[in-house]
Amino acid sequence: MHNSEQEFAQQETQEDETRSASIPGQNEHDAAEVTQPQEHEESPTNEVEDPAQDEESPSAESEDEENPEESETPREEPQAQEVVEESLAQFIEEGVKAEGEEEPFNIPEILPVLPLKDVVVYPYSVQPLGVGQERSIRLIDDVMRGDRLVVLVAQKSAEIEQAGPDEIFRMGTVSRVGRMFRMPDGTLQIAVQGLERVEIGEFTQEKPYLMAHVTARPDVQESDNETEALKRNVIGYFQRLVALVQNMPEGVAAATLNLEEARQVVYVIATFVQMELELRQKLLELDSVREKLVLLSSFLAHELEILELGKKIQTSAQEEMGKMQREYLLREQLKAIQRELGEESEEQATVNELRRKIDEAQMPEEALKEANRELSRLEKLPSASPEYSIIRTYLELLVSLPWGRSTGEKIDVSHARQVLDEDHYDLQKIKERILEYLAVRHLKEERQQEEEQREREQEEAESQIELEETGEKRRTQPLLTQEQKRVINREPILCFVGPPGVGKTSLGHSIARSLGRKFARISLGGIRDEAEVRGHRRTYIGAMPGRIIQTLRRVDSNDPVIMLDEVDKVGADWRGDPSSALLEVLDPEQNYNFRDNYLDLPFDLSKVMFIATANSLEPIPAPLRDRMEILELSGYTEDQKVHIARNYLLPKQLEANGLKPEELTLDDDVLRLVVRNYTREAGVRNLEREIGALCRKVAKQISEGKEGPIHIESNQLTDYLGRRRFFEEAAERLDRPGIATGLVWTAVGGEIIFIEAATMPGKEERLILTGQLGDVMKESATAALSYVRSNAQALGLPNHVFENQNVHIHVPAGAIPKDGPSAGVTMTTVLVSLASGRKVRSYVAMTGEITLRGKVLPIGGVKEKVLAAYRSGIRVVLLPKKNESDLMEDLPKELHEEMEFHFVSDISEVLQIALEPEEAKADHKHEENGTARTRKRKSDKGEKVVAHAHE
Repeated sequence: MHNSEQEFAQQETQEDETRSASIPGQNEHDAAEVTQPQEHEESPTNEVEDPAQDEESPSAESEDEENPEESETPREEPQAQEVVEESLAQFIEEGVKAEGEEEPFNIPEILPVLPLKDVVVYPYSVQPLGVGQERSIRLIDDVMRGDRLVVLVAQKSAEIEQAGPDEIFRMGTVSRVGRMFRMPDGTLQIAVQGLERVEIGEFTQEKPYLMAHVTARPDVQESDNETEALKRNVIGYFQRLVALVQNMPEGVAAATLNLEEARQVVYVIATFVQMELELRQKLLELDSVREKLVLLSSFLAHELEILELGKKIQTSAQEEMGKMQREYLLREQLKAIQRELGEESEEQATVNELRRKIDEAQMPEEALKEANRELSRLEKLPSASPEYSIIRTYLELLVSLPWGRSTGEKIDVSHARQVLDEDHYDLQKIKERILEYLAVRHLKEERQQEEEQREREQEEAESQIELEETGEKRRTQPLLTQEQKRVINREPILCFVGPPGVGKTSLGHSIARSLGRKFARISLGGIRDEAEVRGHRRTYIGAMPGRIIQTLRRVDSNDPVIMLDEVDKVGADWRGDPSSALLEVLDPEQNYNFRDNYLDLPFDLSKVMFIATANSLEPIPAPLRDRMEILELSGYTEDQKVHIARNYLLPKQLEANGLKPEELTLDDDVLRLVVRNYTREAGVRNLEREIGALCRKVAKQISEGKEGPIHIESNQLTDYLGRRRFFEEAAERLDRPGIATGLVWTAVGGEIIFIEAATMPGKEERLILTGQLGDVMKESATAALSYVRSNAQALGLPNHVFENQNVHIHVPAGAIPKDGPSAGVTMTTVLVSLASGRKVRSYVAMTGEITLRGKVLPIGGVKEKVLAAYRSGIRVVLLPKKNESDLMEDLPKELHEEMEFHFVSDISEVLQIALEPEEAKADHKHEENGTARTRKRKSDKGEKVVAHAHE
């Protein structure tokens, strides 16, 4: 039992005649079936009735029932109000017995049901009610003769005079009628105490009043820390609320502190606060006490905010309000005025526009859910809030991303070949690889469409058969899962490696044009912050998405061709390693679920065709290099450069400088001289600059009045471009023993180097190396010296060669760092030439690494080195035997015809071809640099090489 019988017995023995008055916090209503009591005049004849004395009173007094709307407003009865408040205060102060100590309480299976208008009675609460309808008075009279139990339940609408089973809620409170006062007008005033929640089941009768089966629904009481915290929070809110409300009973706030159970706190406080009927009913229907506390806490916080704001306005303390509060209040008032006028505020217009864009953006489910959540937050924030602009910027990014927008056209391999041939000369290996990629993708798309069509037809046939057999059509499933589609759409990551100016970026443009896709370029050179790739966290000031997401937003397509330029120049420091962030971007197995730190949502990059460019492979980390397919672009030959200049560069520069094609004419000889005398590079970038200089000079002449067309001859080239900048001086420099021409690879293509050696007497034998050599070249020099000294007799040198001598090896251009494993052969040749006094042939260049046994090892960058030798006027090249296949595959045909290649596997073969025969120095026998005089020996093979080269 939720309250003691003695309490109500004591109340019944009181001789003071009282009438109930409304309790503060409850809604007072006029016409009601059962409402909170009205105030009436005191009648000395209306004593508190005993149930046994009033068996026939309901039927007799029902005839005199009056509608409360028509009754007069009597004066207040302080005694009745005092009785109710006294019982309530006593109930709160004494509390409720713990569940383990409660007296047994059995709820009958069938109880009368009393509908209430705009009133919800809770367990633990004591409330006065006014009863005016005939059937309700009869119900109260009947229950007062019995166990005084009745189910009190709220009506769904207060407009209904006599609510039936369908007009009431299904969750109510079984209550005990403690006191009953009969008024002069025939109505009743009763005091009820809520006992327990019950769910109303099937109704057993509707006349003369409602009766139904009921089932007890005790609350679920949690006893964890979170519930305790919520309880204290609600009590704190209620105490603050009591201080702001004038008509709250005294001692209520202090009495709530004595309540131990969270359930008691909820129901007692909910009884004394004003709430809408729907909210009161919801509070009753919730099973969990914790959820009741959360709901009540939210309501109290909202009420407190309104009451505190109203109090500040009433006390004219607006000057103490912060700027944000004043603007919020004025903005809310402005919104209300605009709503009344049918106008739309700027903030609301922004929200509506964002909502429209979200609906049109074709976002995946996760992104759509996040966008709607952020939009809901934006609606609740004032525009002056700092977070408002952050959320708005984030939403604008979400709706502007190409989640489902593609621009790729149907692949046509023939058209792609035509586009590549129009834009690029030669590069056959690269073009073939690109065409292979396009052909494979075209076939996969066709086969995928055929498979989908076949499975669709099979599904339709199976559905038709099942429809005929069972009469129900089975719901079809998706043809392909997301994982299967992702594997089908997988695209390789191509990486173009080569020196500057060979056409890596322009190849990307051509690929995009052949695919009908948009092209974008991202320069990665020098970036050291990982956030450049992945973006910043939204919590940072000035946060922004990474370059990948920004590029996709700019091109407005989810399948562009994106060129990651200079991927070999990505740095790393304390801000992170951008190359590691690129692993996810460039891995087809991961980039379908790429997460930018700012976006914080998965974005599918599997449709994007990434193309990386690099000048060198060595700086690229191995894991990143493993995710890319390497395609090397070497330099161009002289004939290729002339062809490129004629068909691509010259028309481009004529247009760029405002010239018509017929206003400037050049012969191929002039272009060849420009290539040979004014440029020395692997690519054609400087060549384009020189052709642009010619076009500018001609444009100046035409602007000054000279009539065209202007034809430039070979002998006029110095007048336009100035003096000659490069010479074929390799043959002139090898004028003494101890000098040889080597070939090296650099990031800008192949280069030739001259390695010089000299000896001088010294007390200690020492090897001196100058020219800013790297560790690998220093080791090559040491190995070369050791080989020459250990094999002096086999090489025709004195047994004690370089004994008591300091050997100095120098590589000119000391300001340029030089390193690599391909200088061993050249250094050995230089030392043998110095020791024997035989000069190295000027028209011979060499490359290769050696061992201490004299074996020549293979090297890399063969094509670049051969092109460098060709540009320098060298026509005889010595290469390692194992590089023969590389040369035959990569080198253009015209170089095979114009140059002579010797493939060697031992240093003795190198020396036979590279050194002049001993007869060439017969007329000038002497000792140089302290070396011993060498023997005369013939080299028939060397003479044949010289003769063949001169031919």
